[in-house]
Amino acid sequence: MKRTSFAQWPCSIARTMDLLGDWWTPLVLRDAFYGVTRFDEFQQALGIARNTLADRLRRLVDEGLLEKVAYQTEPMRYDYLLTDKGKDFFGVLAAMTAWGDRWLSGEAGPPITTHHEKCGHDTQAEVVCAHCGEPLTAEDTRMRRGPGFPSKIAHRPDVEERFAKQEAAR
Repeated sequence: MKRTSFAQWPCSIARTMDLLGDWWTPLVLRDAFYGVTRFDEFQQALGIARNTLADRLRRLVDEGLLEKVAYQTEPMRYDYLLTDKGKDFFGVLAAMTAWGDRWLSGEAGPPITTHHEKCGHDTQAEVVCAHCGEPLTAEDTRMRRGPGFPSKIAHRPDVEERFAKQEAAR
């Protein structure tokens, strides 16, 4: 069965989910942030089937989140290194971690802590407004059509209704 593509949807969440594709991809990226770079290390750390891992690494390379760099020629072997685009995904993983720590941790607490080297404290991610620095919450934000919203669907009744509901909720 062919998977529905969200790559062209007018929604950054849908496009990101299209890139991720499944639960293995963010885990591969997580391990890349942990310093894992080699195929066999990813496979051992994740317990993922080799063909599935090869597919996920190929996709992350094709999408520009990882760079494939040869470290051995006989036989040919590669390191998979985070690119700037891949490193920029850290905030997504940090936000997922903060949510999971709050809602899915047991009584013992989070299984992993995030330590901020600059200030020397353990911390968690917080999504804040880029302009005023205040936390963003569902209660004090709303979604609006941006400059990249496709004009061909901007005035469809269902789209108009969705954004009108956002306006009315304020």
